[in-house]
Amino acid sequence: MTSSDAPARRSKQPSMGDVARHAGVSSQTVSRVSNGHANVDPLTRQRVVESMEALGYRPNSAARALRRGKFKAIGVIMFTLRTFGNMSTLNAIATEAARADYSVTLLPVREATLGQVSGAYNRLSEAAVDGVVIIFEAHLLDEAEFTLPPGLPVVVIDSNAGDAYTVVDTDQADGARQATEHLLSLGHRKIWHVAGPESSFSAMRRMEYWRRTMVDAGIEPPPVRYGDWSTESGYRHGMELGQRDDVTAIFAGNDQMALGLMRALHELGRDVPGDISVVGFDDLEEAHSFWPPLTTIRQDFGEVGRQAIQNLLAKVDGERDNHKIIVPTRLIVRGSTAAPRE
Repeated sequence: MTSSDAPARRSKQPSMGDVARHAGVSSQTVSRVSNGHANVDPLTRQRVVESMEALGYRPNSAARALRRGKFKAIGVIMFTLRTFGNMSTLNAIATEAARADYSVTLLPVREATLGQVSGAYNRLSEAAVDGVVIIFEAHLLDEAEFTLPPGLPVVVIDSNAGDAYTVVDTDQADGARQATEHLLSLGHRKIWHVAGPESSFSAMRRMEYWRRTMVDAGIEPPPVRYGDWSTESGYRHGMELGQRDDVTAIFAGNDQMALGLMRALHELGRDVPGDISVVGFDDLEEAHSFWPPLTTIRQDFGEVGRQAIQNLLAKVDGERDNHKIIVPTRLIVRGSTAAPRE
């Protein structure tokens, strides 16, 4: 073989220019799509992504290294570390990854925007990771235009990303149904709901199924109060609801807001559960030490983290297609709920 024959036999990696020619766009447009910039027409973005997939283009140097073996590392993109659920899920992810001898690279994003998530994904794609978990409770992933550039396997937690990605979530709908039916079974007729923020996928799922359960029982749901997952927002709504004579039961969107609610009710001289029953959602480790101990919906964040890593690693090995995994929730009855007084 002559030296001139060698280049012809060497596998050539597709370049950004190859993608641009295939998609009929400029290299600058390909660069903007690769870096997650939002200033690209959705149809053009889709055409570029399809060209990347067709050519097998990876906008990083990690593609060649992947042929030599796995990096034994995964990336995690998440919007906030403030909520109990996110921290518990992240802890479970790290534990399960370590069990599989994988390390974890965490990349928080500042804002719940398409550009932020896509940009974070591309930064991880250029790093030495085998796959990505996205913990993102916002409705962003419901948008039809949300498309990650091809390359790394992805698992999405706490959102409805459709059929394009593997999704792991707790059963928000059944949890809200259990909470509402528990209060109805005790004899409460009008059950008020303090929901999480409207931008949250899980908050809106809980609100939707609280409402459905009330309607199915032949009861007109009262107006929703929106909080921000904090004890302060629960306290604020508790001070308002606690002064109403027609309030006998409140379903809070999470345990922190339930704690704020109960503090407000205590300050107003309202007995829990004698005057007003309260149900939370999450089952914080401290929920049994609230006064009274909190009736709540238990989410198994450990199982969510385990399922996310197990399914991601199966995708890394090419052994699993995209699908949805729903982790069951369970009603935990404690002392904060009782039948209404006559």
